[in-house]
Amino acid sequence: MAIRETSAGHEALGLDEDDLRRMHYHMLLARRVDERSWILNRQGKAAFVISCQGQEAAQVGAAYNLLPGNDFLYPYYRDSGMTLLLGQTPRDQFLSLLGKKEDPNSGGRQMPGHYSSRRLNIVTSSAPVGIQYPQAAGTALAYRIRGEDGVVLVCGGEASTSGGDWHEAMNFAGIHDLPLVFLVENNVYAISVHAEFQVAGSIAKRAEGYGFPGHEVDGNDVLAVYEVARDAFGRARAGEGPTLIEAKTYRITAHSSDDDDRRYREREEIEEWRQKDPIVRFEKYLMENDILDESERDEISERIKAEVAEASKYAEDASFADPEDVLSGVYAEA
Repeated sequence: MAIRETSAGHEALGLDEDDLRRMHYHMLLARRVDERSWILNRQGKAAFVISCQGQEAAQVGAAYNLLPGNDFLYPYYRDSGMTLLLGQTPRDQFLSLLGKKEDPNSGGRQMPGHYSSRRLNIVTSSAPVGIQYPQAAGTALAYRIRGEDGVVLVCGGEASTSGGDWHEAMNFAGIHDLPLVFLVENNVYAISVHAEFQVAGSIAKRAEGYGFPGHEVDGNDVLAVYEVARDAFGRARAGEGPTLIEAKTYRITAHSSDDDDRRYREREEIEEWRQKDPIVRFEKYLMENDILDESERDEISERIKAEVAEASKYAEDASFADPEDVLSGVYAEA
């Protein structure tokens, strides 16, 4: 199966300059929030960080097709770019990272990366790998039963496709022609295990066995991801069923702040992938099409840095969650 790329300009994809600027802003915002998170971890202020660096194009390109307030997102723990695009703020992200009382995801009671928002239709991430898939299929079935025009986007890494939950959700979605888009962000490594030892054959080709299309796409090309996801969302809204997208990308950082990736990959490999950085690649496209110049790029970068610094400072100064609130919302009140 050939990896889908796009040679089409943004106009052919139905995107205008404002769309491209918004995509670029949120890709860069996700990167800067992530970088600041690592600094907080190294300062001993954040206990744990799990990174999105290198996967911003796959996330923003796919999620740009969501209709806010109408569609649902089931993210996985790296999907910071998606949740920021939908309306979570850097302040929200840092409040969660530092376990503060104002954390909108869980009031400071969940690990970082467990995004949720009833207002934004972001369903709470779950720690066990892969269980978001059948949950998302249930939401898509609800749309189908109610006759509502909604699409569900569910995401995970390539390792999550090795578990039974993914296969059961794929099968169920295929049987019932559900309005469900599966996005697998294949970032090459399942913690320390290379994809060639984790995945037999092509993930995208597995969709055929469940009766719907699967596509491999260059996950470092935000426009290519947008295009294939646009088609998938279009199929879902037209009642034509689910689609599987395998976005081929790369995790630039270690698996998490507790991981030493020097034990399983060479620095040369990482540097080779850094040359394919999705943000740098997209900025090159924007400059070649006279949408962005170097001075404007630098101004946007500085503005985002200031926004991230303010958000981090606010979260660092915020109060921690109260111990007596640990069970709030867990058990029904008598």
